[in-house]
Amino acid sequence: MTAIVIDKKKYVLIPEKDFQALQKKAALKTKPEKLFTIEEARAHSKKMIRKWAAEKS
Repeated sequence: MTAIVIDKKKYVLIPEKDFQALQKKAALKTKPEKLFTIEEARAHSKKMIRKWAAEKS
């Protein structure tokens, strides 16, 4: 790990392998987006279409 300063900002350089390991660890901590059931998706789609149509009128 190497620290460098550019324009009074401190940056840290790490090997790519370590960086990828950190990215993977961070990705595992994020929660996946909620998936709709088919019924919920249809209801949501209809709601969005009605909203769009109301804006067009």
